[in-house]
Amino acid sequence: MTLTDKQLLTVADISEAELRVVRTAWVGISSHGEALTAATEAAALLAGDGGLAVIAGAPGLGKRTTGIKALWEAAQVIGGASDGLPSLVEISPDWSDPALPDVSVLPDESGTGYLLDVAAEVGTWKDARKFADALVSHAEKLRRNGSFLVLVADEWGWPQDESGTLAQVVVRTTVRPAAHQVTISHLRHVYRLPDRVHWVDPQPQNGGGRGELSDLLAMTSRPADAGRLAGILATVEASPKGREAARASFQEWRTQVTDVFDRTQSNADDRALLIAMVFLSGEEGLTIQDAARDLLGEEAEKDVRTILTGPDLTTRLSGVGAQVTGRRATLGHRPGYARSVLLHLWQQRADIHMPLLSWLNELTSPKRAGAARLAPISDLLVDLAIAENDIRVIEEIHKWIDKNDGADENLELIARILAAAAEADGLGPAVRSRLLDWSRENKSVAVARTIALVCQTSFADHYPRQALVRLRHILARTEHDAAVGTAETALASLASRNNQFGRVWAAVIKWAKESGHLAGHRAFLALMDPRTDPFALRVALTAATDDPEVKQALVDAWSTVLANAQVHSKARDVLIAWAHARVKDELVPRDLITDVLRSVVERHLMATPIAALVFGEPDVRYDEAVIELRKELHMPSPDAFVYGLSGEPSQ
Repeated sequence: MTLTDKQLLTVADISEAELRVVRTAWVGISSHGEALTAATEAAALLAGDGGLAVIAGAPGLGKRTTGIKALWEAAQVIGGASDGLPSLVEISPDWSDPALPDVSVLPDESGTGYLLDVAAEVGTWKDARKFADALVSHAEKLRRNGSFLVLVADEWGWPQDESGTLAQVVVRTTVRPAAHQVTISHLRHVYRLPDRVHWVDPQPQNGGGRGELSDLLAMTSRPADAGRLAGILATVEASPKGREAARASFQEWRTQVTDVFDRTQSNADDRALLIAMVFLSGEEGLTIQDAARDLLGEEAEKDVRTILTGPDLTTRLSGVGAQVTGRRATLGHRPGYARSVLLHLWQQRADIHMPLLSWLNELTSPKRAGAARLAPISDLLVDLAIAENDIRVIEEIHKWIDKNDGADENLELIARILAAAAEADGLGPAVRSRLLDWSRENKSVAVARTIALVCQTSFADHYPRQALVRLRHILARTEHDAAVGTAETALASLASRNNQFGRVWAAVIKWAKESGHLAGHRAFLALMDPRTDPFALRVALTAATDDPEVKQALVDAWSTVLANAQVHSKARDVLIAWAHARVKDELVPRDLITDVLRSVVERHLMATPIAALVFGEPDVRYDEAVIELRKELHMPSPDAFVYGLSGEPSQ
């Protein structure tokens, strides 16, 4: 791909773990013994002339796995008639406008099976019929190229009632696979632990009863939960204690959490201790106790009689579920317990939301106990948002931003929470929409900075197109404040990520060529500034060496940028940085920089940054790199008899 190619949506290989499930552990019957035929029906559509299958159905029926199974089956048929098996990849639904998806940016490599999961967003499409028709035509082209596409939709978002063609590509999932069989099949074929199958076997064994853990699943259990149970059973020790731990973990410790809250109904001290444990698991007991007191807004006890009465700290910590070893207390022996406590607290004590987040804000500030635990604290809050699948959790976290004292560590924590939530299957589309709305606001610097920080996380890898749109809005802020600076850094970071430079280049050049496009001009200068990282400049100039279109794009962008007085100061700095790059960076084409700037000079000789570069400025000393570039531009200053090329007065 060259810098002038159309930038398509990103793809990633479907994981080997998911492929192993559909190859070896597929369950094709329901709990009632019905055959599950959706995957085979979809595979037949893919291998036919159309090359498209839409898997539609309610949540919790295993549509994604059904889609992957269909891809794999179709690959066997199509691969058997050609020279090799198609590769199987997933497309990230990274539309510039999720409400108006664009078929033209879908990838179309030959010999490829594509999975596109839009179940969480198809209901928000403004013109589903238009996109669906275009997708059918796209899939026909794919099929001629030895490729095919599975679209995972929700129950009713695909407009199948609007034409017979659209109805013909739909395969509906209406029943879920037998949950017990999913767990059993995973234990046998994915984890290779057949000796543990009897733990969950719902059938009486050797004249005895059902498996002791079989009650964890019901006929209505989701296949995802059945797979999760298999994963838990594969990790515990093969003993009654291990199986009991598996039960508690799978049930997310609901019994234990309810019990500890029941026992502490009138004991705010121990409840605060439990909450502090959730976020500081692994720290010293005294540190956890201090954090609990901060949550209650209380000072350390000073009355000796009170200090000497009541249970010891170790007893209190053990009473809320912690394991105490020496001076440290942890919840690590109960995987998922901390998450369950937080979920219970959030659901049952709604008034704690803002006080809790404010306390966390203090807890994670520099030199406080939580500062070194930003990552696990972030993970807990992400789990909370995703588990609740409620955008209101994200709205609460958004309120936390403006209550923040502006510390980078805290904004980065919030950014990680938002990024992970934006990538979540169910909650993701709503969060991505909120990020767009917040990026458009021209009020809070802290909010804009946080969104720019989101665009430096894995969100930019999976949704680079949407990251660019959000950065563009931030770069358009009236003042060049801290948010704009963070957005410039994020843009340069995005350009240096694997396979993203072409996408960033195409967007920035398009913006930069528009007169008065402040965001575009800031973006171009940030991208072409070699002082922090010369990567983008090197790639652009290398491409310009072989492609006249890229060279002309550079000249045109510079010409438009220099006409914008709002960016003159930054433009001057970048021009000087180019002069330095010519002599210091061996990977930058020296002569090409001169050629590009000579073309720019011809158009904008009197623009302030160019005039400063070519003619010099009174009382400003330029170094040898700038002086050398000035000579090569063959345009000495007409005032050279007054000011020398160095910018110093002549004798």
